[in-house]
Amino acid sequence: MQRLTISLDDDLAEAFEALMRRKGYANRSEAIRDLLRRELGETSLAEGPVQQCVAVLSYVYDHHERQLASRLTDIQHEHHDLTVSTMHAHLDHANCVEAVFLRGATGKVMDFAESVKAQTGVRHGHAHVVPVETATLSGAYFRRR
Repeated sequence: MQRLTISLDDDLAEAFEALMRRKGYANRSEAIRDLLRRELGETSLAEGPVQQCVAVLSYVYDHHERQLASRLTDIQHEHHDLTVSTMHAHLDHANCVEAVFLRGATGKVMDFAESVKAQTGVRHGHAHVVPVETATLSGAYFRRR
């Protein structure tokens, strides 16, 4: 582990302390590590789709929309190599929420997410994409049983 020393102007330091309190960080080191991980992850995602990722695609949809549930299921089956699991819940008489857990090449995962979000009747879609090392994806944690 390396120790780094940084200097911040007073306003930035106060804003950082306030952020730490709001987010519940125990110390500055934990907060800075999380900020760096997030920024490095976003940067690596922006640099190209060849890397691997895990992701959660969540979306709300109108289950009364003609054939939408069937189309969503078909899209998942067409991408069975990316889809790890799906969770579905009924929000009310007309709306459902789904969370689809994905893994694979970042570009393919993002294309899948966009194709789902573009379906008529899908709203409030968001993909949370986390880049991972290829070795991590082949580990026992992600093996299908």
